[in-house]
Amino acid sequence: MNSSTSSTGVYANGNDNKKFKGDRPPCSPSRVLHLRKIPSDVTEAEVISLGLPFGKVTNLLMLKGKSQAFLEMASEEAAITMVNYYTPVTPHLRSQPIFIQYSNHRELKTDNLPNQARAQAALQAVSAVQSGSLALPGAPTNEGTMLTGQSPVLRIIIENLFYPVTLEVLHQIFSKFGTVLKIITFTKNNQFQALLQYADPLNAQYAKMALDGQNIYNACCTLRIDFSKLTSLNVKYNNDKSRDFTRLDLPTGDGHPSLESPMAAAFGAPGIISSPYAGAAGFAPAIGFPQATGLSVPAVPGALGPLTITPSAVTGRMAIPGASGMPGNSVLLVTNLNPDLITPQGLFILFGVYGDVHRVKIMFNKKENALVQMADANQAQLAMNHLNGQRLYGKVLRATLSKHQAVQLPREGQEDQGLTKDFSNSPLHRFKKPGSKNFQNIFPPSATLHLSNIPPSVTMDDLKNLFTEAGCSVKAFKFFQKDRKMALIQLGSVEEAIQALIELHNHDLGENHHLRVSFSKSTI
Repeated sequence: MNSSTSSTGVYANGNDNKKFKGDRPPCSPSRVLHLRKIPSDVTEAEVISLGLPFGKVTNLLMLKGKSQAFLEMASEEAAITMVNYYTPVTPHLRSQPIFIQYSNHRELKTDNLPNQARAQAALQAVSAVQSGSLALPGAPTNEGTMLTGQSPVLRIIIENLFYPVTLEVLHQIFSKFGTVLKIITFTKNNQFQALLQYADPLNAQYAKMALDGQNIYNACCTLRIDFSKLTSLNVKYNNDKSRDFTRLDLPTGDGHPSLESPMAAAFGAPGIISSPYAGAAGFAPAIGFPQATGLSVPAVPGALGPLTITPSAVTGRMAIPGASGMPGNSVLLVTNLNPDLITPQGLFILFGVYGDVHRVKIMFNKKENALVQMADANQAQLAMNHLNGQRLYGKVLRATLSKHQAVQLPREGQEDQGLTKDFSNSPLHRFKKPGSKNFQNIFPPSATLHLSNIPPSVTMDDLKNLFTEAGCSVKAFKFFQKDRKMALIQLGSVEEAIQALIELHNHDLGENHHLRVSFSKSTI
């Protein structure tokens, strides 16, 4: 450790610059990261967005005069994942390459530094979005912080529409800030407009903060964003004008192209959005993240700019022509698993929350990697959007689309250690029945779980003990008033809830009742 730096905190003296003289070995991993070459007009939210896909960002110090910043992650592990990810894939902000490495500092102490109010407001906004809480206790109600009771629906107007903007492009951009449930697009007063509903009003607030006034492509297609007076959207058809991402069973409506056509990029199935501009090779799209949908935004000549949030960080995959998952691919590559604790059954139960899992293969020679084959591309997309970046057994899970079209079962007599399993005939599939109400109850992982199919003889204490014995800390519990067969249980963290769901979904409660466990959108 360099003696000229203090391990207690960072002061705005640029000590970390000494690392770049070329004669110092790189620093050992730290949860504090040092970022250089940051454009002077970059906002706090944009810098934070570099870290978001990898875990919680706990502090930020911007040194604008030096074009540097320090970003503190919640854990060293998240910081290591982030550095490992960005080593081969240089991140960009406003089209400028950003350089990231570990800082000498173990934590950021910014309490008594000037000009921290904006950074703290941005951090509060993000952590509220990530934890899904609504009110920010003690937060000043100035601009840039949250207003409770706000709508989760945004009204988006696109000005200077020189290039077509599709529903997929909007989904791609706005998914960066949270789970997008529904989108409706329409033309009004000769302007292309959209209504977009998030799972949570805070996601809407954060997206508005980050995106209002930004250009989708260079110097055109400007986003103007307001909160809608509507608090919920009613989508009747899934087609190229409207989409409900929680209801894969909706009809397409008459006269609209069916989502079944292979290039319809249904629900963000990967592939190139077919567009007259897709062939303009050599010009990067302005939005530099083939984001939660894994779509490539059509490259437009000269579009080198404004909305570059992070390259492919959220999907954790590079947009390399030809190397992307095939359109309609239903196989996911899941990496960074804990090889000692993960099983095919565990992956089947977890990914089964978002679709019907047909096959799972844990790699024989590299047990932290697995392939998960879903029933179709829509379900694969949904599972990837919800599970990529979640913590499981102490590691941050990564899910991307695989280049494989199917999971092969081992040949007879082939040594496999039980690592490949076929679940296609499992009785535990949640989405077998068309129009099942499970389609309407798909929510992101949360610390609160919804329990159902509870027999009358099982008490609150029985259920609390069941979860405690599985290693969880139970924070709250309540039965549904109208229906004692259902209950909510709140655990210590999202990671605990994910592990409890894997362990206890389908647990035999006696009297021929098997417990059903899902993530809840409610808190207790």
